[in-house]
Amino acid sequence: MKQVTLAILGIIIVVAGVVLSGTLFTVNQREQALILLVGEPKRVISEPGLKVKVPFFEDVVRFDKRILDYDARAAEVPTQDQKQLVVDSFARYRIIDPLMFFQTVTNERGMEIRLDRLINSNLRSVFGNATLATLMTQQRARLMREIANRMKEQGKKFGIEVIDVRIKRVDLPSENSQAIFRRMQTQREQEARKIRAEGEKESKTIRATADKEATIVRAEARKTSEILRGEGEQEAQRTYNNAYGQDREFFDFLVSMNALRDGLGGDSTSFIGAPTGDFFRFFGDEQGNMKAGSKTSGK
Repeated sequence: MKQVTLAILGIIIVVAGVVLSGTLFTVNQREQALILLVGEPKRVISEPGLKVKVPFFEDVVRFDKRILDYDARAAEVPTQDQKQLVVDSFARYRIIDPLMFFQTVTNERGMEIRLDRLINSNLRSVFGNATLATLMTQQRARLMREIANRMKEQGKKFGIEVIDVRIKRVDLPSENSQAIFRRMQTQREQEARKIRAEGEKESKTIRATADKEATIVRAEARKTSEILRGEGEQEAQRTYNNAYGQDREFFDFLVSMNALRDGLGGDSTSFIGAPTGDFFRFFGDEQGNMKAGSKTSGK
């Protein structure tokens, strides 16, 4: 009798344990729970702690409360100027309405599929109205903000809050890269040739202007020097005339001495011959008369 009682008591304890384990569950601080009654959403539990549910009839579906990251698949996106780009992007989001989230996408995997489509669609819509040159500048940040704002609005119908959408990298398709690089190289070479031609033209213009100004300056300098030389010669001639008029014999002597100094100047100049003739006449006496027997014929 005691063994039967113990057996029954054991069965009761096991059943109670099973029922208790199916009744009690915990929700930690990092998650939120959705209670399903026979597969249908019943209530949402967002506060952490020990919770109670109807065993065997109610199930618990847990969702993360933290910010989730999703790396979207690389998408090929056309630009306004018909350039194909391979865009690698990612999104951050948070589940704020577990009930709506469950009803629309069921789980995180379903949400990732939807996010992939949304990101691809918005990239095509926004980047399709921009040129490749624009995407290579700081304007890309503004375009990404526009995509993020669209995603935030579209994410509400899935029970999520889109925190941000960013681009990790933008590449050209491998089959187009070389052609685009060659085209860019050709354009840069054309611009370089144009700049060099303009520089050469400017250089010739500056050089011609400088030569013209130098010629004018030299001409003015020659003109001024000729005027000054003429005035100097005029003044010198007047001085000579005055000196000649005051003492003709001394002036004659001075001119002869200067001519002798200029003609026989220098350490390497030598005179070979008799000191005769007008050039040496002041070697005779102070009046310029040659000594007897030293005059040349015809003097």
